[in-house]
Amino acid sequence: MIWVGGIALAVWLVLVFARDGFWLTRERDTRALPPLPVRWPSVVAVVPARDEAEVIARSIGSLIAQDYAGEFRVVLVDDNSSDGTAGIARAAAGESDRLTVLDGAPLAPGWTGKLWAVHQGIAAAGAPDYLWLTDADIAHAPDTLATLVTRAVGEDRVLVTLMARLRCESLAERALIPAFVWFFAMLYPFAAVNRATGIGGAAGGCMLARRDALEAAGGIAAVCNALIDDCAFGAMMKRQGRVWLGLTDRSVSIRRYETWGSVGAMIARSAYAQLRYSPVLLAGTLVGLALIYAAPVLLTLFGEGYARGLGLAAWVLMTIAFQPMLRFYHRSPLWGVALPAIALFYAAQTFASAWAHWRGRGGMWKGRAQAAIGA
Repeated sequence: MIWVGGIALAVWLVLVFARDGFWLTRERDTRALPPLPVRWPSVVAVVPARDEAEVIARSIGSLIAQDYAGEFRVVLVDDNSSDGTAGIARAAAGESDRLTVLDGAPLAPGWTGKLWAVHQGIAAAGAPDYLWLTDADIAHAPDTLATLVTRAVGEDRVLVTLMARLRCESLAERALIPAFVWFFAMLYPFAAVNRATGIGGAAGGCMLARRDALEAAGGIAAVCNALIDDCAFGAMMKRQGRVWLGLTDRSVSIRRYETWGSVGAMIARSAYAQLRYSPVLLAGTLVGLALIYAAPVLLTLFGEGYARGLGLAAWVLMTIAFQPMLRFYHRSPLWGVALPAIALFYAAQTFASAWAHWRGRGGMWKGRAQAAIGA
């Protein structure tokens, strides 16, 4: 079993020391901001919303309240909601003339629901300098837009995107949500995304895109069937220029994931799409997760000699690497010790994602099975 421990430790050494410091949480929206723009460009926020009565008032209210010196409007696309989302949004806007509510057309063939709504919102936005694509379950601090624009203009970025701070209150959220962001950063290291060359990525809850660059990339139609639309969008935009991705406290998710099942459904919705719907990649991923997360624990508890030492070293490394994200979410450092168990939960949801896809129910969201579109 020495070879198993050796492989697991080698993988963790590479992840910790040769993966662009993905685990350090250094890329923050408040860090190293350039000077304020001389001229504030025009911006239109586009918000797709389907049955979001629970969260839309706070979300739209936070957009209407943006302290922004330039021209700014909000276009809400009501994607055939059945719960009064549009009316609640109008009430939240009050007397403000910033909000336009657009009744969405029925879902077009070949599109995912969210991107079809975004496409309609962009068409209704006119010709602003920037488009702020933000989800209906995200609430923003009043200076969020100004901060986004300052970085976009000052650093000549075609896309500035923030990983919204996810809700982390219930036991399931406390156990699983920090790891969700941590695993995302492992796949798409923020520092690598922010370099001029290399991997492209984005966080779909908050994306400020330069309109002319988006049009040059082919518009939102270029990724119309992408289930993991934010990362596809980020990769597309990076081919047009520089992209910036970071963590934030300014934009927060207000969607509740209070049960283990609801968090699991959120993970399973797109996990198999990340593997390009490949059974071979699925098998490799499950074996890999068992090797680098479960094996160190088993070797530590039941191994002997060098095998036990290698397993323990790997477990310690992953525990240390998880600490910055736990601090960001104000969670106990002891959750780092539980990372192997958390990873196994994610592995189970990855298999559940594939199983749902094989049954024709992949990518389920608000009554739509969308994964087959991207298969």
